[in-house]
Amino acid sequence: MTNYIKIKNHINGQWLDETNGQYEPLKNPSTGAVIGEVPLSSVETSRAAVAAAAEAFPAWSATPLPKRMDYIFKMQQAMKDNLEMLAESIAIDQAKHIAEARGEVGRVIEILQMACTIPALVQGETVQGIANNINGRLIKAPLGVFCGVAPFNFPALVFGWFIPFAIGTGNTFVYKPSTESPLFMQKMMQLLVEIGLPEGVVNIVHGDRETVEAWYEDDNVAGVCLVGSTPTAKAIAEGCGRSGKKTMLLGGAKNFLVAMEDAPMDLMIENILMSGYGSAGQRCLAVSNIVVVPEIYDEFVERLLEASKNVTVGDAMDPDVFMGPVISAKAKERIENYIEIGQQEGATLALDGRNPDVAAANKDGYFVGPTIFTDVTPCMQIAREEIFGPVLSVMKVGCINGALRAIKNHEMGNGAVIFTQNSYYTEKFINEADVGMVGVNVGICAPHPYLPFGGIKGSLVGNNKVQGKDAIDFFTQSKVATVRVVDPKAGEATPAGGNSDVRSCVAS
Repeated sequence: MTNYIKIKNHINGQWLDETNGQYEPLKNPSTGAVIGEVPLSSVETSRAAVAAAAEAFPAWSATPLPKRMDYIFKMQQAMKDNLEMLAESIAIDQAKHIAEARGEVGRVIEILQMACTIPALVQGETVQGIANNINGRLIKAPLGVFCGVAPFNFPALVFGWFIPFAIGTGNTFVYKPSTESPLFMQKMMQLLVEIGLPEGVVNIVHGDRETVEAWYEDDNVAGVCLVGSTPTAKAIAEGCGRSGKKTMLLGGAKNFLVAMEDAPMDLMIENILMSGYGSAGQRCLAVSNIVVVPEIYDEFVERLLEASKNVTVGDAMDPDVFMGPVISAKAKERIENYIEIGQQEGATLALDGRNPDVAAANKDGYFVGPTIFTDVTPCMQIAREEIFGPVLSVMKVGCINGALRAIKNHEMGNGAVIFTQNSYYTEKFINEADVGMVGVNVGICAPHPYLPFGGIKGSLVGNNKVQGKDAIDFFTQSKVATVRVVDPKAGEATPAGGNSDVRSCVAS
């Protein structure tokens, strides 16, 4: 039994209740039970969090880089020491299966390893002798306060994408977790306090759209980060664009898996289960559209149905089940509505995941089982829109060119994977798949933390991606210094000389 959880904001080193008294219920999706409450912070509270971060910025940005790295190392160790606690926090309110929650926390620990390389990645450049006794120097400097908005589905991962890179490069941060899965950040903030992170460097504020909109015109905010839907990303881009703030905005997705005639069938089916049904299909790189060539179509559908029927559904804390619930009753209703739409469009509902068998204790939970449509065409709504649930759409195409055409014609461009043992197919797919992330014989094409993560087309608003060197570039600004070295014994520098009729517009 989980004790009643009252989620709090954390501003300038203090745990605070919301002064306006507005809260909404926090539920356990595995049971439907109310387990706590989350504040809907006022605009004033949001601005107070930014003000605290702005006040902390001068001292934090002046903190020597090795000292800042000490905090990142301590953060990583604290996550290692408390992995199970952090994983359980995700499994309770986000209802990701506990095994997957452990994996998510483990990936953040890897991201922190990458963040520990910041000293090597923020090194500037020097160009000697660009003119008479003049050198040029490029410096990477922090900007100030960044704000971030997290989705419900990866409360730990998005923390890892934003905060370590932002504060490691000398910025301060205001973080808004999802109101549907705030518990991880409560636990993580406790750990940040325990490692001695200075007050105001990281602040947490909970709330809805108004909380974020308060940042747009705040002069103390240098930039805003988001992982979420494309419409939300566009709204933030518009709001931040008016005041010239930087943005890192990852949007929606509709990912493809291509099955060629030589695909390793056992490996592919296993990966589809992990990709399509892991996190109940609620992740930006979950496979959704499966494109199969005629040579293996019938065998593939038979094998996928057989394997999917054996997927167990139940409480996220139950080690004997494979897939937990979706996040909310509203999400369950939306997914079931898409199932109805698929039937109306003429697709064949080969496996219906509505009303799966679950334990009596979970009868009020938000469960949707594995669902498979066959005879799907690319123009159908279920093939074009992001369902964000354990629903797979299987299409038949004549060859790899047909698969690549379907990917190119889709407005989203997050990820696509191919299963094949043919090097020609492999290289053609890598080069021509019109997405930001490509995979070969993997179900989830999530890049390693040393590489950038993000899509293209409608899946990315702007150009900035998370992780790796891209994150360093986003959270810093380039400053260029032009320095003339003067010999103090010689006095003033010798004039450049040359043609007096031509005067340079740059230092010479």
